[in-house]
Amino acid sequence: QVQLVESGGGLVQAGDSLRLACAAHGRSLSNNAMAWFRQPPGKEREFVAASTRSGSSTIYADSVEGRFTISRDNAKNTVYLQMNSLKPEDTAVYYCAAVRSGSFYRTSSSYTFWGQGTQVTVSS
Repeated sequence: QVQLVESGGGLVQAGDSLRLACAAHGRSLSNNAMAWFRQPPGKEREFVAASTRSGSSTIYADSVEGRFTISRDNAKNTVYLQMNSLKPEDTAVYYCAAVRSGSFYRTSSSYTFWGQGTQVTVSS
């Protein structure tokens, strides 16, 4: 059984930065693609970013391209989301997820393992 635990959320002002971390416990996820999703208040969960198992290839939602960076440290079994130039519309609960294969997807239904989420609030 794999447990994903997110950390690093908080309340920041527009323009600030935050780095989220997602630590995997139970087994190594070095062979699994991983992703970040978010769920803004009153809205559905949406894709943010994903990384292949090696981290050599990444994809981003258009809304965060150029501001957010996903990375991973397989030795630490941890994936990160560096968020710069935060905007109020980035306010959401952020979730990390892992897929069984090494390939990433934009659809949440493709991911098997999920964390409990961490709240990010950006004030204007």
